[in-house]
Amino acid sequence: MANIKSAQKKARKDVVRHTINLARKTSIKTAIKKVLTALEQGVSTEETSVLLRDAEAKIARAKNKGTLHANTAARKISRLAKRVATASK
Repeated sequence: MANIKSAQKKARKDVVRHTINLARKTSIKTAIKKVLTALEQGVSTEETSVLLRDAEAKIARAKNKGTLHANTAARKISRLAKRVATASK
C-alpha cells in the first residue's frame, strides 16, 4: 500500500474503476453473444438489428469512457455488423 495520501486515494479509485471497467466489458461480451446466438438460431432480422444496435451502443460507450481502445471498438462493431449483414441476405 502506498504511503502518500494522494497515492492511497489513487489506489482506492483504481479499484473502483477496475470494477466498473470489468462490468462494462462483461456486458459487451454478453451483448455480442446475444447477437451471435440470435444469428445462429435464425431470429428475425428486426430483432437481430435491435440486438446489434444495443451491442454497438455498449461498445461505443466503452470506447468513449476509455475502457476499450478506439480501434478495438471499431473492429468489434465492424465484424459484428458484417456477420449480421451476411446473415440477413
